[in-house]
Amino acid sequence: MLNWEWIYCFIASRNVEEDDGHSRYSFVSEEIDMDDNDFGDFGSDPYEFANVIGDGDQPVYPGCRKYTKLSALVKLYNLKAKHGMSDVCFTELLILQGDLLPEGNTIPTSMYEAKKTLCALGLSYEKMHACPNDCILYRKEYEDSTNCPTCGISRWKQGKDSILKEGVPAKVVWYFPPIPRFKRMFQSHETAKSLTWHAARKSIEGQMSHPADSPSWKLLDDKWPEFGNEPRNLRLALSSDGFNPHSSLSSRYSCWPVILVTYNLPPWLCMKLKFMMLTLLISGPKQPGNDIDVYLEPLIDDLKSLWVGIRGVYDAHNGEYFTLRAALMWTINDFSAYGNLSGCVVKGYKACPICGDDTPSHRLKNGHKICYIGHRKWLPINHPYRRQRAAFNGKPEYGIPPEPLTGEEVLHMVENGDRVCWKKKSIFFDLEYWKYLPVRHALDVMHIEKNVCDSIIGTLLEIPGKNKDGIAARLDLLNMGVKTDLQPEYGERRTRLPPGPWNLSKAKKREVCNSFYGMKVPEGYSSNIKNLVSLQDSRLLGLKSHDCHTLMQQLLPVAIRSVLEKPARYAITRLCFFFNAICAKTVDVSKLDKLEADVVVTLCLLEKYFPPSFFDIMVHLVVHLNRTRPEGCIAERYIAEEAVEFCTQHLSDVSTVGVPSSQKMGVSKPLSGCTVSVVDQDLLNQAHLYVLENTEEVLPYIESSLHPKMVEALVCTSDWLRADEFSFYKEPTDDEVEFYKEMEDMTTYSIGAQTTQRGSSNPLTTNT
Repeated sequence: MLNWEWIYCFIASRNVEEDDGHSRYSFVSEEIDMDDNDFGDFGSDPYEFANVIGDGDQPVYPGCRKYTKLSALVKLYNLKAKHGMSDVCFTELLILQGDLLPEGNTIPTSMYEAKKTLCALGLSYEKMHACPNDCILYRKEYEDSTNCPTCGISRWKQGKDSILKEGVPAKVVWYFPPIPRFKRMFQSHETAKSLTWHAARKSIEGQMSHPADSPSWKLLDDKWPEFGNEPRNLRLALSSDGFNPHSSLSSRYSCWPVILVTYNLPPWLCMKLKFMMLTLLISGPKQPGNDIDVYLEPLIDDLKSLWVGIRGVYDAHNGEYFTLRAALMWTINDFSAYGNLSGCVVKGYKACPICGDDTPSHRLKNGHKICYIGHRKWLPINHPYRRQRAAFNGKPEYGIPPEPLTGEEVLHMVENGDRVCWKKKSIFFDLEYWKYLPVRHALDVMHIEKNVCDSIIGTLLEIPGKNKDGIAARLDLLNMGVKTDLQPEYGERRTRLPPGPWNLSKAKKREVCNSFYGMKVPEGYSSNIKNLVSLQDSRLLGLKSHDCHTLMQQLLPVAIRSVLEKPARYAITRLCFFFNAICAKTVDVSKLDKLEADVVVTLCLLEKYFPPSFFDIMVHLVVHLNRTRPEGCIAERYIAEEAVEFCTQHLSDVSTVGVPSSQKMGVSKPLSGCTVSVVDQDLLNQAHLYVLENTEEVLPYIESSLHPKMVEALVCTSDWLRADEFSFYKEPTDDEVEFYKEMEDMTTYSIGAQTTQRGSSNPLTTNT
């Protein structure tokens, strides 16, 4: 049932009068120091909101005590959002639900009625007209203009008959103001408490497990102590990318969402859907490109206001008002959007935004493309690879790595007309603190990882369109004077390419594909790899970002370990280990220098054993990794789902869409392809010990419970688990006892299903 205390804590007092068994509500505003638009936080019409609240006491049908109209609707819409039901499907479900319930039920009969009810609880958004050529937004001084002052094109849409449809905008951008949404976050007791998690957590010196450990976070605290001393002040990240809402490759329509992420939250919440705040939705059909700054203007204005401070924000956890401030720490995007937001060049000879003028680029004469080789300059000055010629580009390397530019240096360059590496001055420099941040635009690791994975898989399996080898690549090797033994051999009927270190025979390609085809992983670990393998063509098809992430970090080293020549296999495996290390939940700062040195050697090894055409800008960036107007439907759905998220915080037995429940393995069903067998107690005890010793979550319990001498010399036998040996232990707490019982259940499942390989902690299993 609904808990209504959160409604009246600061907005209104509730007067309840009983009338024929029904409640009547009247809202009386309290005299408090708040902005005039605070009612707008709950919708544009407070009386409409009050009517929706009144529905909370109406049973879903006469005599029902478990559900009210609002709680039932929220649960149903939660299912719609969770499982992606269409509006037509949801309408039919509502009609069926109404027919199944007794007469007099209050279930809406259509999606329109349900959305109308929920949107009264949602927050408002603004539809802004834009120039079709991305010149301006019709706001502020241009609000009443009918033609663009820059290009002169009409504000209104032109029909097929070339007649302007006055009142119908040619292009629209949807803006979701973040300030009222931040206010709402603090109106939830649990969310407000989580927003100060970063200040209460116990950080470990030399360990990075949260953005609060980053230099950018510490710089904000040190340079602006009045900002850092308030743990409720928000640290944000921004991300944007284009997508095709039609899910059709035949359509080139592209709309661009702009999303804010709140880093104050703990790591297990900050990247969940619930806390990824949609702020802008830029309509298509074409992408905004470098003109995206035009659409970011309202968001930048709000970020400026948030930096100054928003008075009168209510903190439900502490029960007080405070002044909320926020700072944008960096943006995270794929590489093309990186260039649009930062203003730097991402193509051509100077495509690397970190190297700038010193980007190690080389144009391939036969491949007609630019490759980025020359990573030896990042090696120590006396490294033997620097003097090797034939194995690399035929020249020694005496250069030094370039130093990244600071924000102040970048601002000085763009303001003084440097257009070699920079296309524009980024709008983010309008933020007072932006030029001082050490990292302003972050590279998306998974985007780079996917492109590198596609290049490796495409080259090894010779997938058309993704293969970096070919006649042109061999001729480029010949022109560079390296690996001349790999030059094409021209025959009467066809041209033969001698096998290189990266080439696999047809039989070995089949072995690799069969290896992927037979791999089985736990549910939720990744998509079904088997469905991505084409055994007939010996290739992998339809790889998504997370598929490539799983391949690079776990599966690829297993698949190539017995089929690829050792030098190339060693280089690829090192690269996989690097991605695995930088994507860890916790990073040891003391090991970052070694990690950076290792990846430089790895890239040099790849240069030795792979053709130059393999090294596009994505591979180089690894060295710097330490239908007509669909947006309106998206906007309405976001508002409705936002209302659902708001309500589910105050409903019992309703799980939120934005924070999926953890997938705990049960004990009733093994992995597919496995058989259930009965084992004796000794083997079960051995498995129990194995799981405890190889599960990361158990280590803190073991270290805190064992006697110090026992920790130093732990005897690997199941006998120490017996109850009569507990003299070595401290008295376990209730939480520890419950945890051990849960682990024992997991062990019973693991042995019963026969899915864990002896001597390996990797969740990977294969068919035998």
